[in-house]
Amino acid sequence: QWLEWEATDLQPHFFGLLLDLNVIQSILINLCFVLCVQPALLQALHMAVLHGKGSEVSKVLQGPLNYLEQSLSKGNTPYLTGVQHQHLATALPIFHCPFSERTSVKAWFDRGAVLHSCESAAQKVLQGKGLQGMKSYMQRQPAPQSSQSRDTQPCNSNPAEIKPQICLFPISLPHEGKRNLLVTSALPYVNNVPHLGNIIGCVLSADVFSRYGRLRGWNLLFVCGTDEYGTATENKAREEGLTPQQICDKYHAIHSSIYKWFQIDFDFFGRTTTEKQTEIAQDIFWRIHKHGFLIEDTVEQLRCEKCQRFLADRFVEGICPHCSYPEARGDQCDKCGRLINAVELREPQCKVCRQTPVVRSSKHLFLDLPKLEPQLEQWLEKSTSTGDWTANAKQITRSWLRDGLKPRCITRDLRWGTPVPHPDFKEKVFYVWFDAPIGYLSITANYTDKWEKWWKNPHQVELYNFMAKDNVPFHSVVFPCSLLGAQDNYTLVSHLIATEYLNYEDTKFSKSRGVGVFGDMAKDTGIPSDVWRFYLLYVRPEGQDSAFSWADMALKNNSELLNNLGNFINRAGMFVTKFFEGCVPAMELQQEDKKLLALVGWELQQYIQLMDKVKIRDALRHILNISRHGNQYIQVNEPWKKIKGGDTERQRAGTVTGVSVNIACLLSVMLLPYMPTVSQTIRDQLNAPQSCVNTMLQGTGTFVCSLSAGHRIGTVSPLFQKLEVDQIEALKKRFGGQQVFDVYDA
Repeated sequence: QWLEWEATDLQPHFFGLLLDLNVIQSILINLCFVLCVQPALLQALHMAVLHGKGSEVSKVLQGPLNYLEQSLSKGNTPYLTGVQHQHLATALPIFHCPFSERTSVKAWFDRGAVLHSCESAAQKVLQGKGLQGMKSYMQRQPAPQSSQSRDTQPCNSNPAEIKPQICLFPISLPHEGKRNLLVTSALPYVNNVPHLGNIIGCVLSADVFSRYGRLRGWNLLFVCGTDEYGTATENKAREEGLTPQQICDKYHAIHSSIYKWFQIDFDFFGRTTTEKQTEIAQDIFWRIHKHGFLIEDTVEQLRCEKCQRFLADRFVEGICPHCSYPEARGDQCDKCGRLINAVELREPQCKVCRQTPVVRSSKHLFLDLPKLEPQLEQWLEKSTSTGDWTANAKQITRSWLRDGLKPRCITRDLRWGTPVPHPDFKEKVFYVWFDAPIGYLSITANYTDKWEKWWKNPHQVELYNFMAKDNVPFHSVVFPCSLLGAQDNYTLVSHLIATEYLNYEDTKFSKSRGVGVFGDMAKDTGIPSDVWRFYLLYVRPEGQDSAFSWADMALKNNSELLNNLGNFINRAGMFVTKFFEGCVPAMELQQEDKKLLALVGWELQQYIQLMDKVKIRDALRHILNISRHGNQYIQVNEPWKKIKGGDTERQRAGTVTGVSVNIACLLSVMLLPYMPTVSQTIRDQLNAPQSCVNTMLQGTGTFVCSLSAGHRIGTVSPLFQKLEVDQIEALKKRFGGQQVFDVYDA
């Protein structure tokens, strides 16, 4: 797609300038590719060459470079990432772009820089003059249009229709007349490794829905990132002998690697320790301040004398003053869900050193939630009635309102955080639950400078928030109140999707006790990521808490995947190969076939209705129902026997085989959100046309025949492997508590 676009539009407009200098064409193509956006490149050249503002180039290229980092880090473009890289070249000799947080981009540059073709081309163009080697050309060009005033169109447009100012990468922006979905997943905290409960509670659920939304033809942006500020990061840094920024860099990379292995396909995975975060958070703060929704007060806080610091809410633990739960946190009780001030806890303890903290006074700023409550209730009434809010999200939000909102402190006596810009509070930072949700906005702003088209566009954009239930009040009350108080037409959540908790066997996940499977361990089990995805989604805690069980995982793998789904798809394909020389036979439908297709169509409609409502676990059951119907259909009709009979029986065997292999194709599409690799493998084996993915779930969602008579399929092989008892017992023992990893529970 990139090559076609380059040949039809990009090359004639921009590369003529350097082709006139007889520079190798492949060098020039990649010169523009590495900078992602032709207008950004022209603007950067104009600033650096003619105005001597080389220091400002990084600002112009920040978004494109961030997107390039995301694309290269996925490793699915071997001709660009270096696996089969022969003629790739870069602009390293003439641009000095910031690479400290873009390791994949830096590696790409480094590989290209050592190529002889790069060195000779740069010398030929620049003649040792650096950027000034292009001055004569730039002086003849009109000043480029600022990227701030352009709309960016996606690159899946017809190349013949693309204008010279079009982004080389498919930057997603809302479109008039389409359903525009902005999907966020609760930002995982950066100081530890996510466990299976964290993964299913936010990022995996959001990924499944995002993949499904794209199958439905919706215009969708899926963003997430690591939440990096706060006391927990400072403590982790002290524990590991690193700076807070080094801890963030380390664990951001760990999180990215884990989600990549689990095939979580973000449009952009960012972080909160960025200039954009500071800029946007401080802007929202000043707007809230301007409109009179902040108040000052002196509060009593818990301070640990041994650790010599005020304790963040989540680093205090004690007995809940409302329900007497013994492990309540300093901000909220997980059992009764009530809001808590840390000083209200009975028998409080510092979670770091287990010493009893003392009470000290400090002046802070509060978000005036009571003053914002009328606006909040008016918005909630509309959002919860028209959007898809899970029952627990509604219940938790109602309980907060029922108890009456109180002013919420938004500042903390910490060092590691977004600075409070108010001169009277310059030694403080924003509280993480004021600051962190703003990360959704800043991460989007690091993805595209048109971020406001998503976040200040409530009439055109539907916002989906995915999270575990403990994050609900901050997303349904505190964060919306912050945006309402800013009064800047922000997009507020339309659909709040909250899971219950996933436990491990009969206990909780605990990093300190070595109990449970954490994200970086899953791949070491030898079980494919698609199987992990399947089982986590099968037991997704949608309406109540659920538990991960090794025995149940083996049972579901062996019964549902191997004997049900895999068996049906493999048999359908093998019949085509074995009985019909690899070509789909002609089908003459009888009443029995039509009944099956009607039943499959009904299951498909149920799947669509449930997925539209984000009932991910329930929708998966209908995929498995279809393969069960298919297995029964094959078993009753026995095509392996009929193929040996006369013409009528052979025709019947052909019809059963053709119907079955088309149902297998449908299943590959329905499986795509859940098991993307398996889905692709099925379609590869069936040699299925891309149109089956693009059309099967769009429009009316009607089952269509994608593999017509005469279609030649590929090589068929088993999709799944059995999980043996001894293998499962060994894994259960390995993750049952024998290992010790960290001093903190996850």
